[in-house]
Amino acid sequence: MGESQNLSQAALIVEDDADQRSLTAMLLQEHGFETIECESAEAALATMLLRGREVCLVFADLRLSGVMDGVDLAHELRMRWPHLIVVLTSGNAGTRLADLPAGVEYMPKPWQLLNLLVAADRAKLTVRPARCRGLF
Repeated sequence: MGESQNLSQAALIVEDDADQRSLTAMLLQEHGFETIECESAEAALATMLLRGREVCLVFADLRLSGVMDGVDLAHELRMRWPHLIVVLTSGNAGTRLADLPAGVEYMPKPWQLLNLLVAADRAKLTVRPARCRGLF
């Protein structure tokens, strides 16, 4: 019975700070998610190409090491997986917030656990119907 509940409930965490990434993963795991961790936007996109059907939430830092930052990642995700819940976070967003694509949420650091869990619950409900229609 519990297997159908776990279907397609993975969260992709994209954070270049290993401690932040591990903490976020632990919190989402305690909330019933499988977690996938990446330290760059490029690794996150590669992961989505392989496991995108499982992911219903992407929680990414706005400032990432590598060529792409979180805003660049959000644009790619919205274009390829338009029904995916994407939340960006940062302690110093600067002017990049003006470039967020429509539908992408922003959560300033330090974020509140309740806000993360509300976004996670919404992801479980929102994305499942799109995946059932075969969007990938």
